[in-house]
Parts: sequence; C-alpha cells; structure tokens
Amino acid sequence: MVGISELCDDLLLKILSFLPTKVAVSTSILSKQWQFLWMWLPKLEYGEYDITGPLSSWSGTLRYEEFMDKNLTSHRAPVIESLLLRFCHRRLPQPEKIKLWIGIALSRCVRELSIVSIYFNDVLSLPSGLYTCNSLMTLKLEGEIILVDVPRIVYLPSLKNLQLRRVTYSNEDSLGLLISSCPVLEILFIYRYDVDDNVRAIVVNVPSLQRLVLEIGGSCSDDGCVIDTPSLKYLKIVDYRHYASCLIEPMPKLEEADIAVVTNIEKVLKSVKSARRLSLRPMFCSKEETVDRAGIVFSQLEHLKLCICRENWSKLLLWLLRNSPKLRVLNLFVDTWPRFDAYEPVDLKNKESPVPECLLSSLETFEFAGFRERQEETDFLSFFFKHAFCLKSTSVIRASRRF
Repeated sequence: MVGISELCDDLLLKILSFLPTKVAVSTSILSKQWQFLWMWLPKLEYGEYDITGPLSSWSGTLRYEEFMDKNLTSHRAPVIESLLLRFCHRRLPQPEKIKLWIGIALSRCVRELSIVSIYFNDVLSLPSGLYTCNSLMTLKLEGEIILVDVPRIVYLPSLKNLQLRRVTYSNEDSLGLLISSCPVLEILFIYRYDVDDNVRAIVVNVPSLQRLVLEIGGSCSDDGCVIDTPSLKYLKIVDYRHYASCLIEPMPKLEEADIAVVTNIEKVLKSVKSARRLSLRPMFCSKEETVDRAGIVFSQLEHLKLCICRENWSKLLLWLLRNSPKLRVLNLFVDTWPRFDAYEPVDLKNKESPVPECLLSSLETFEFAGFRERQEETDFLSFFFKHAFCLKSTSVIRASRRF
C-alpha cells in the first residue's frame, strides 16, 4: 500500500484543499516535502475565529494580522482560485494590512474574492485596484462597515457573480456604476436592510443577467427600483417597503420567480407571467390589490407555491388557477388571523362560474397546510376536490401553533 507521502504533489494539494487553511498550513511541520506544499494551494480561507479562537478583541486581531502577514505573503501559487477574508473580532485589522492582503490576491489573478465583516464600528475601504481586476469572476462583500467606493475608472470584464450583502455605498451612484461596469454579469444579489446605506433607487439594466435576487428591508429608501434584464431566468424579490415603486421590463426567458412584496403585486405578477415556477408570498400587511385585471395569463406556469396570511385568500388563489392553464403542482400554505376582515364567501357553487382549466386537465399534485380550520378553507377544499380530476398526489396538513 502506498503511503500518503509517496503521492505526487498534485494529489497532495488536492487533499490539502479539503482542509481549513489553518490546518493545511500546519502540515508544513511534517517533513521537508510538506514544508512548502501548502503555499501552492489555489483556495484560501482566513477567518479570525478559525485562526485565533475565542480570544479578546485586541489579542485576537493581533494574532490574525501576524498569521496573515506570515502566511499570505509567502503564498506562491501564480493563480488564486478563491480567497475568503472573514473578520469576526470587534477590532478591525489595520486598513493598510487588509489592502495589502487584497492586493496580493489581485496580483495573483484571483478569480473569487469574498470579504465578510461583522461586529465593527470601523470603516473598511477596499483598494481601487479591485474595481479594475481583469481576472475576478466572483465578488462577495458582506457587512455594514464595508464601503463600496467605486472610482471613476471601473471595469470588471470577467465578473459574472456579484453579491452585496448589507454593505454601505460611498454615494447613491456607486451601486449603479458598479453594476453597469460588469459587461458579462450573470448573477446579482443585493441585500439592503439599512436606511443609511446611501442608496436610493435601484437600477438594474444588465442584458446578460440570468439570476437576480433583491432583498430590501422596510426602513430603506422608498425610491423604488427599475429592472431591465431580458435574459433573466431566475428572479427573487423580497421587499418589506410599503410605498416603493417598481418598474420591471418584460422577461421572456424567465423560468422561476420567488416574490414576497407588500405592494406592487400586480406589476410584479405581470413581469413574471412567463415563469414555469412561481412562489408568491403577499406580505402580512398587504392591501388587497386588483390582480384580476385582464392581460395577466401564466401560460407556462407548472408549479405554484402560495403562502398567504390574510382573509379572502381564496379570491387570489382562484384567479391564479383560472389564469394558469398548464399548472401541474400546487403548494398552498394558509395562516389567517381572526383580526382580519370577515371572510367574503366566493360564489364557488355558481354553475356559471368557470372552473379553472388546470383542475380539469393538468393539476396532478396538491399540498395544503394550514393552522386553523375556517369556513374559507372548507369552501375552497370542497370546490377543489370536486373538480380536480387529474390528481395523483394529495396532502392536507393541519398544523398547531405553540405560544
């Protein structure tokens, strides 16, 4: 049997790549063969807690800086596939140190760069060279102290994946300038929860974009958003704001949408009507909107998931069913509260009311979950099972809530 030390360096590097970076570095004490092997690792992860353990803020930060200065500067691989810098202690390492570490990665043609910071009152500025890196394909930034200060000269020709979670922008133009400078961008995540992030309106005009996720907290600016992404295949919008406007251009290639909004339900539904899979969560305090206007037909929809917690939900559901002729799977979760307006019965027994086509010809799977057995549920389920001729799988769950 061949010992591990008899394997070629390429295989040993493959093995080391599955270990935490700190553990991989520690193998340098095993033998001369292992002494420098870790320096050629293509993927590096440096987390403060992983390196220093649960120490005090000051001592932990110093040990982290010493480890990084000693090890990252000694790294020899000509290309760094990915670099993760995670700062967890309350004291941020010296800004010059962080810029040096990022600069090393940029000089090694880094392809994926992730920076995560929490529990700080400092400001973390990134080197300007980051915004003109030709090799960078994925950029992930997370933390309120990270300042996205986009210079006038910015161009990321290879960037395909951009994720910005709870960061702060130097001004209201920074986000739009950064997005517009990524000509091959395919994945964009924007998470906003703080009114002080300096962003007002969000404009996403990217012809190449295929996946878009927007999560916006209720305290953020109400200036709204504009989305023009003709190649988009996946869209997720979670918006807790009550008054924000929304303009979404047609998305003819859209395959899946996950929508949770307080307002603009009709506008959003019009934009996702070509999707095959739709998850819809009207927010708790949504006002009932006129979603039953003509012109919204989900001609390709096959899978619908509706999570709703308001009275008269059956009106919205019946409208969706009547405008989804190819629907095959329906997942329904209902959690109504007594404080809502009284249930207004839908005239399901009226023979002149059209039965949704999908119930008669295509719907095969139905899953229902609810906390309370109310009249609205009883009426709808009776109507549903009377006309759902093609069902192959059914599940009805009554869950109990504990306080």
